[in-house]
Amino acid sequence: MPPNVSIIIPCYNEQATIAALLDALRAQTFPLAEMEVVIADGGSTDGTRAAINAWRAQHTDLRVNLVENPHGTIPAALNTALTASQGEIIVRLDAHSKPHPEYVERSVNALKTEKAQNVGGAWDIRPGAESWMAQCIAAAASHPIGVGDARYRYSERAGYVETVPFGAFYLSLIEQIGMFDETLLANEDYEFNTRIHQIGGKVFFDPEIRSEYFARSNLHALAKQYWRYGYWKLQMLRRYPKTIRWRQALPPLFVAGIILLILLALFWNLARWALLAGLTLYAFVVLAAGLQVAIRQKKRSLFVGVPLAIATMHFCWGAGFLWGIISPPKRCKKG
Repeated sequence: MPPNVSIIIPCYNEQATIAALLDALRAQTFPLAEMEVVIADGGSTDGTRAAINAWRAQHTDLRVNLVENPHGTIPAALNTALTASQGEIIVRLDAHSKPHPEYVERSVNALKTEKAQNVGGAWDIRPGAESWMAQCIAAAASHPIGVGDARYRYSERAGYVETVPFGAFYLSLIEQIGMFDETLLANEDYEFNTRIHQIGGKVFFDPEIRSEYFARSNLHALAKQYWRYGYWKLQMLRRYPKTIRWRQALPPLFVAGIILLILLALFWNLARWALLAGLTLYAFVVLAAGLQVAIRQKKRSLFVGVPLAIATMHFCWGAGFLWGIISPPKRCKKG
């Protein structure tokens, strides 16, 4: 029997998490006979492919199709997996995630209500390692101060939204809006959902659709991630300027303001006081967020680590955004 649901997963060097993801998919309440998993691997070098093949050999009740993603990027992986999919319904997941047992069933049921063309759920963000900093990063990545109004990271209220992570949609939607934009190396989900809105469609957030998402394990990896997010967010906004929101403007404006004040402070005393006041106020806000999380989770160590992670997210996102103004990608087509 051909599958009704195709679960597509971009993958690169995920040996540490891929077996747990496949175990979670095998434990779904949705009938395994009606599911297939399509993993698009971007040339993993850490044993990921061997781990997938070993898992497939031990579990023959779930179809797992491993395909090659020669371009290595996430949007290219999604398109490669889409091309290889046989299901009527597409459920997009990430190799850093672990869906709850009802994830696929609830995604399919929500999609069949015809509330929206794309439906997605909430992330339960988990540390990417057992270290203190990994715990702080996970807490920061689910705090409104760190992530703005990205409801899927903290909200329990269902409703229509601009975007969802991952998402489930009918394969026929691709015929209407096209595939994922391979010229964007990040923000591909947001751009995909923007095209849904452009045709009059809707995107629905259902917090009952839940998955665990494993955050970056250290500040260096977090900094690289948010620099990339900021850089490619600007490229996306160049194509869709009407989609810009106040939360997206704050980090680059803040970083630009700090840089300007630093330069002015070299010869203007008032700028020094303004710089001090701005950084003091910012430190107060992020420390207050750290204190809130530390009290809620009853872990004193989060008081300092969470502000460090939030500041890394803000400054790197803003700096990446500003760098995108100075140095746009060589090929950036207009959508």
